[in-house]
This record gives sequence, C-alpha cells and structure tokens, in this order.
Amino acid sequence: MTIHPSFAKDLPPARLSTDKPISLAILAMGGQGGGVLADWIVASAEGAGWVAQSTSVPGVAQRTGATIYYLELLPAQSGHAPILSLMPTPGDVDVVLAAEFMEAGRSMLRGLVTPDRTTLITSSHRSYAVGEKEVPGDGVGDPESVVAAAGVAAKRIVAFDMQTLAEKNGSVISATMFGALAGSGVLPFARETFEAAIRAGGKGVEPSLRAFAAGFERVGSGAREIVPKAPGKDLPEPPATVGVPALDALLAHIHALPESVRPMAFAGVKRLVDYQDAAYAEDYLTALHALHAQDRAQGGAEKGWAFTEAAAKYLAVAMAYDDVVRVADLKTRSARTPRIRREVGAKDDQILGLTEYMHPRMEEVAGTLPARIGRAIEDRPKLFAALDRLVNRGRRVRTDRIHWFLALYCVAGLKRFRRGSLRHQREAEHWTRWLRLASEVLPQNYDLAVAILSARRLVKGYSDTHARGHSKFDRVLSAVPLLRPQAEGGAWLHRLIKAALLDEEGKALDGALLTVASAYEPI
Repeated sequence: MTIHPSFAKDLPPARLSTDKPISLAILAMGGQGGGVLADWIVASAEGAGWVAQSTSVPGVAQRTGATIYYLELLPAQSGHAPILSLMPTPGDVDVVLAAEFMEAGRSMLRGLVTPDRTTLITSSHRSYAVGEKEVPGDGVGDPESVVAAAGVAAKRIVAFDMQTLAEKNGSVISATMFGALAGSGVLPFARETFEAAIRAGGKGVEPSLRAFAAGFERVGSGAREIVPKAPGKDLPEPPATVGVPALDALLAHIHALPESVRPMAFAGVKRLVDYQDAAYAEDYLTALHALHAQDRAQGGAEKGWAFTEAAAKYLAVAMAYDDVVRVADLKTRSARTPRIRREVGAKDDQILGLTEYMHPRMEEVAGTLPARIGRAIEDRPKLFAALDRLVNRGRRVRTDRIHWFLALYCVAGLKRFRRGSLRHQREAEHWTRWLRLASEVLPQNYDLAVAILSARRLVKGYSDTHARGHSKFDRVLSAVPLLRPQAEGGAWLHRLIKAALLDEEGKALDGALLTVASAYEPI
C-alpha cells in the first residue's frame, strides 16, 4: 500500500498554494524547436527562482497536427506546494505562442485565446498543411480571417515573420519566438535571465542569441506587417538585351507583343529555356504571335488582350509538362542540396542524408523512350504488363549516394532527346487540339475562348495526378458546344474549372456539368 506523504504520521500537512500560475501554450510543428522553446522558458523561470512545469501532446504527424506544449509558471513559496495543470483549459491561457500563422487561427478555434487575458505571439509566415496542399486548386487558407479574428479574440497580438528573421541569423524559429516572448514583457524576467537559459543549452548558442536579439528588438520596434495569403508572383518587365544573341532574339519577339502581355510572355520564355532550351522557347513565341494575330483580328485590344495573355501563361504551362526527365533534372541540380540544408537547419559540420520516394509506372518509362519504340511496347500488352511488373513498385532511393545520384543524373541527361519521345509527341498533339478549339471559338465567343485557354490549369503533375487532370480537362471542355452560343458561356466555363479544382474525385464537377446541361440542353 502506498501512503501519500501528506497523510504520513509525524509529518505536518502540506499547505497548497492558491496563487494563479502564468500559463503558456506553444503550438509548433516538427522541426520548429517547440520542445527547445519550452525548455528555455522553464529554465528562465527556474533561474528566476520560480516553479515551472512543462507537458506536451504531440500532433498526429508533421503538418497534419501541431504539438501543443503547455507550461505553468509560479513564484516559489517556502512551505507551499503548488498544484499545476497538465493541459491547457480553454479561456484560461495567458500566453499563446504559434510557430505558424494558421496555427494561431487553430489556437483560437480551440478556445485557447481569449480577449480578457491572452497575449498571442505568432509568426506571420505560412507553412502549408497537408489539407491545403492536397486540394487540386488553390487550397491555401485565407489569413485575413485569422487577422480579423485575432483582433477580436486576443487581448494583445505580437505578429511578424519570425521564420525569415531566424534564417537571417542562422538559427531556427524557436529562438526568434523566445526573443519575442521576452520582448513582449508578459513574463516578469530580465532579458539576461532569458539569455542565460539559451547559454545553458550549450548547442548553437551564438546563432540562437542573435535570433533571440532580433526577435526581442523587433517587438520593441512596434512595426506591423501585412500577412499575405500566398507569396506574390514577381513578373518583371523583360530587359531590352542580355548580351546573348539567341536570348536577345527571344527578347525581340517578346517586345513585339502588347506591353501588358510582355511580363507574362517573358516568364513563359524563362520557364521554357530552363525546361528545355532557347529553340523550344522560340517555338512557344511563334505560336503565341499567331494567337495574338487572331486576338487582334477579333478586337482584342478592347478586351485588354485577355486572349493573348491567357495564351502566354497557359501555353508555357502546357509545354513545360512534368515528366520523368524533369523530375530527375530538378533532383540533381547543384542548388538543391544547399536549399534543403537551409530548410532543415543543417550545420556545416553535419552530414545530410536524402531519401527519395519513387514509384515509376511503365507508362512513364514508355513515354520517355523514342516515340516509335514506346508505341511498339504499348502495342504489345503482354510485354507491357511484364515490364510493368518489373518497374511498377515503390522505391526509396538515397540520392546522397553516388549510385542513385548518377542514375538520376543520366535520366536528366535525356532532356536533349525529349522532343523525340512518345510523351512529348502526345503532349504536343494535346495542346495543338486545345489551341485549335480556342481559336475556332474566338470569333463567336471571345470570353469562352479565354476560358478554354484557362482550362489548361487542370492538367498538371505526372503519373496518376496527370491522368486525373486530363480527365477533368476533357470533361470541362465537353460543355463547350452547349456554351458556345451563350453570352455568359465564358463565365460558366470558369465555374466548371473551379468546380473541377474543388476535389480530387471530380464530384463537384459532375454536379456543375449537370447544371449546365439542364440549363442549355434542348428539351
């Protein structure tokens, strides 16, 4: 039998403190140092002679659920044993620290942020959740709703881009958040107490102190930041020349287009030169000028050259399709490993390992082969099935080792032969039919022709993702004959495109197509 000390004989009963502790909740994902931040706060409190307790409840997985670290701090009192809670109680949290902006929104939904007591300290940067990424279209949550809610839900808000500030100082976001907490003044400890906690950790002390100082001073400046929904897309004006004859010839073609279209055409050229070569970008501009001539003939100037601008954007997207060669090219570029090292915070003396998950199908392998050979394999079902059994299985390959890196490097080298591949032949046939349809509709229904060009955004990725996109694209364009004579046909097609992007299975698109059919099919 276990006897609690307070009930043991010959011991005076302990008196429990009724003082209210300071409560803090930290919401952080894997790799953001939430545990380190909690340890620093505990060390700071104990260094100031306080009693501190920290607990954590892990999320389901990285970016599908943040870990919640809960802390309670109380001044130590001789002879008084404090009772500290293990979990945050809605409406009873003094400080909430969110390592990402939408996590701040989730803390409000959980009731952890209240207007009568809570100081909300959050980074304004975005780290997109799986639920946002898996949506075929734009699934990014709107931060404006969080901004509006925070203005009502919190007693005080401290928000700025702590991630960028940490990276500039060679540290991780937890150090910047610690500085913001210290600078906010919500804890009654001197700055030196916080810094001593960092030094006591013994690892990455100098970068952490720099990031701490940057966060501390940023709070003191009082500057406010606008939280964007997504990073803005930079579309610079094309230069007159770059001093390379082949590229200057492309720039001359771009400057022959309307001024409003040039930035988009310049972006398309840069994408295609990087994807293939200057000759490929020249083909793009030749096709774009032909479409612009049609646009001009139909009074496109009065429409702001909407047809030409849509063609400049989506033709480049179509021509820069994702294939095995492209994936291998991106995975073996010299800039990739330094970028990953920065993202994971790897130090110069640390070894970084890279494991890639690959699941090629025979369709991708055949598409990479010369058109005649690839088609010959596809025309022999038994051979195709046997080869598919050989290659169609998941693999985890180590691209930080020479064997697999060289294998991918050789695949990337097939770029010079891409235009003769079966996949390229099929993609070219597909975008040729698509452009022909838009050109045929243009004289009768300008807005619908623009929407037809915009429908290309449905086709993306490779493998199963690409196949689903193609299916949705075809189903959306199946409504064109019904919408062609309708003045609002363009608006309807844009609605179909949005419906197709709402879910992976295309259920919303099915309903939208039924609506169009019921509205315009003859009875």
